[in-house]
Amino acid sequence: MERVVITGMGVISPLGNDVDTFWNGLIVGRSGVSPIEHFDTASYKTRIAGVIRDFDGEERFGRKEARRMDRFVQFAVAAADQAVSQSGLVMDELDRERVGVYIGSGIGGIQTLMEQGKTLSDRGPARVSPTLVPMMISNMAAAMVSMRFGCWGPTLSPVTACSIGNTAIGEAFRLIRHGGADVIIAGGTEAAVTEVSLASFGNATALSTRNEAFQAASRPFDAGRDGFVMAEGAGILVVESLSHALARGANILAEVIGYGASSDAYHMVATHPEGRGAYLAMKASLKEAQIGPEDINVINAHATSTEAGDLSETRAIKQLFGTGAYDIPVTANKSMTGHMLGAAGGAEAISLIQSLRHGIIPPTINQEQRDPECDLDYVPNEARKADLRIGMSNSFGFGGHNAVIVLQKYSS
Repeated sequence: MERVVITGMGVISPLGNDVDTFWNGLIVGRSGVSPIEHFDTASYKTRIAGVIRDFDGEERFGRKEARRMDRFVQFAVAAADQAVSQSGLVMDELDRERVGVYIGSGIGGIQTLMEQGKTLSDRGPARVSPTLVPMMISNMAAAMVSMRFGCWGPTLSPVTACSIGNTAIGEAFRLIRHGGADVIIAGGTEAAVTEVSLASFGNATALSTRNEAFQAASRPFDAGRDGFVMAEGAGILVVESLSHALARGANILAEVIGYGASSDAYHMVATHPEGRGAYLAMKASLKEAQIGPEDINVINAHATSTEAGDLSETRAIKQLFGTGAYDIPVTANKSMTGHMLGAAGGAEAISLIQSLRHGIIPPTINQEQRDPECDLDYVPNEARKADLRIGMSNSFGFGGHNAVIVLQKYSS
């Protein structure tokens, strides 16, 4: 079987719209959460989010092209541009039938759907755009990236809620490992900070209401956590067989060595209270990587800042790692980015890759009051230097979807 590596990364995030800015924001512990300004939130319970700033789709893609892409697609294409550029791929020199795209979105083009729904209500069916459906469907991010680069290989849009990024990376890893492709552009994207999404999550009491202290609102594992903070963005990787990468002289950033997936089979939105599905996915990822729990040097947690979710993930980690769980640093990027939903896994994989490359673990910020049941080492408030070789990244989603990847510092 092929070894599988990462050769390119791209990110659009509340901390910045390139990998260096994103990474620097993480390691200094900067919050990307801010008040929502693109619509009136006065009547909403929550008025904050991790919103993408300084992103102009028309400037990046031209007015005509941008108007054909919902914001979630624009994010995906922009992040893919970065990843492909860093990878050094030259499509005309590749077997394009063996280059694919695995990019998903949890909600897809909800802004386009809302806008056209209003058009239907206000102006009638004759005024509804014929591009509504192709702009809103979740697979369009993968489709547009495939068209942009001329990728003729397998193109897939996994919809596993907030575990999408890891699902895409993991499934790409397996396809390449078994010889089904040479290169897959993989990850997730989301642009769901909209009126209806904010209202629905808010009415479900899932969101933090720390509207005044917004930079302290996302606080995974802290005893004062009161819900997650919605965010948007994209995280995209170039996943490639080692032999293919070496043959073209690529710069290798990290190696993918394991992937595990599971279902809680428990509830539409609530995580299993004992973290059953999370435990099973983590265990499966270690089995595929052919390593033991003692080989993991750092865990990038899903950790959304909800009371039940953070506790269940902590329990799952303890179940898998036993007493060794207390010796493993566990970091929560969402304390700074907010919850990027379908984009979270891809962005957090990039964070883990950077940790392995640079020997730095980003902090979990806003750790002020210890939760006695969440008692692991969450790298509180300040980044930490560490000797890192292998890391695990967790992503869990509504419906009980769980996806875990294991990444290793590359060595020949």
